[in-house]
Amino acid sequence: MTLTNLDASIRKNRTANAAITVTLDGVPQPDRDVVVVQREHRFLFGCTGFDLVPLANGELTDGLTDGATARAERLAEHWLGLFNFVTLPFYWGQFEEERGRPRTERLRNAAAWFRERGCPVKGHPLVWHTVTADWLTDLSNEEIARAQVDRIRREVGDFSGLIDMWDVINEVVIMPIFDKYDNGVTRLCREMGRIPMVRMAFDAAREAHPHATLLLNDFDMSAAYECLIEGLLEAGIRIDALGLQSHMHQGYWGEERTLAVLDRFSRYGLPLHFTETTILSGELMPEHIADLNDYQVAAWPSTPEGEERQAGEIVRHYRTLLSHPAVEAMTYWGMTDGGWLGAPGGFVRADGSPKPSYDAARSLIKGDWWFPPTTLRTDAEGRVRFTGFLGAYEVSAAGRTAAFHLDTPGEIHATAAM
Repeated sequence: MTLTNLDASIRKNRTANAAITVTLDGVPQPDRDVVVVQREHRFLFGCTGFDLVPLANGELTDGLTDGATARAERLAEHWLGLFNFVTLPFYWGQFEEERGRPRTERLRNAAAWFRERGCPVKGHPLVWHTVTADWLTDLSNEEIARAQVDRIRREVGDFSGLIDMWDVINEVVIMPIFDKYDNGVTRLCREMGRIPMVRMAFDAAREAHPHATLLLNDFDMSAAYECLIEGLLEAGIRIDALGLQSHMHQGYWGEERTLAVLDRFSRYGLPLHFTETTILSGELMPEHIADLNDYQVAAWPSTPEGEERQAGEIVRHYRTLLSHPAVEAMTYWGMTDGGWLGAPGGFVRADGSPKPSYDAARSLIKGDWWFPPTTLRTDAEGRVRFTGFLGAYEVSAAGRTAAFHLDTPGEIHATAAM
């Protein structure tokens, strides 16, 4: 797939040729200057917001030379300058380390902080065998099932209106055969089986919030994931979107592999979310490592050469995802270096300075794929015509402003009433 072909697909799938009739008090406004500006992308350009939870909760206290609040505020500025969609952490073992004492308020504050800044929020995950609650191992499988269902209903219900999207169950392919350590979720999945386990989780989430967007999420891009999806759909389980992880610690996938994955999983007719992407700016993990968690090093620095490589690969990856019509969202896994496995995978260095990858991504999302404030003149019927990326827009004239949306690619005719 050439860059030209990718760009042609992006234009086809992500832009609209708009004809907007501008009215003032219901009357079309011919032959006058108006200003059109894009306010938001329809595509969800996401990132984890884990690093900003302390800031959202006012937990940072600066010492004489610490400056933690200022650093967090700079990080927030970088984050909001690039992304419009956030994932917050709901790992059971951290969220409810002590049974009956969930950290609900802390994450409600974080979710509200992002929503106030225009970012929809996703919770991750409701069910996972890793970082799950240790106290589950003291329960019988029947009790674990009740606790799991109660946990799903509680979180999805408590956060309804703040969080309307969830990774309901994470990494089910490996869940019943996971053998790194004992945990209650694997025990339960081994007894129930994958499909009944997924049904239990999705039914509980759907009951608590019927209108939420519920995802199945996995790192296993093999036929095993496809078989699971097919089994779930044949069993009548409603899945709103499929989550595909892409931690590229061993090297960038490339356009051909990425598009092949997208084609394979788009055949189910469900929206695709690239839920967990990392692309490194330092030394790559050796290819022989089968489980990425097994790679442990004392230090994993970002390098100038790696940063240039990362910037180029970020551009290629975003172009590839945006070119495919099935993809609705992409979440980058970690704004800063030193996140998962300590890898140099962030857009921002450990010292808080943006890498070339940040500038490269911003030049796409808020540059090539953005409609800046532009003065246009209406025609004799009061219409302005332009081509823009799908999303939310405003038009202003004579001290008034009207909002409109470009929601589907192709030709769009709409009215902006001021």
